[in-house]
Amino acid sequence: MALETRLRTAVGLEVVGSTNDYTEAPHKAGQLQPDVILLETKAPQGLSTLDVLCQKLPQCAIIVLTSYADSHEEDQTRRHGAARYLLKTLNTKELVQEIRAVAREKQPTVLASADE
Repeated sequence: MALETRLRTAVGLEVVGSTNDYTEAPHKAGQLQPDVILLETKAPQGLSTLDVLCQKLPQCAIIVLTSYADSHEEDQTRRHGAARYLLKTLNTKELVQEIRAVAREKQPTVLASADE
């Protein structure tokens, strides 16, 4: 998991878990209670998982990561509750800045999820 490895090197972030399974993600996130979730939504289950996560963890900020910019998909993910829609190609420093921005004043913890 390259993303998880990148984030584990960031000072002040704690990666509390990860999964490649959309079905498992809401359950695992419910147990771990992260402040921020990173989610890939390109797979068919992506948006439905986003919906479940937003319902189950309304206090959690969800950042959708994507391989390429798609304004329609960005609009969809925002309507479904995503806090950010970001390209996976962001460098680690920029990604950490975005995570911190959505975490607000909470102690940042991250669950890297699905397809990472």
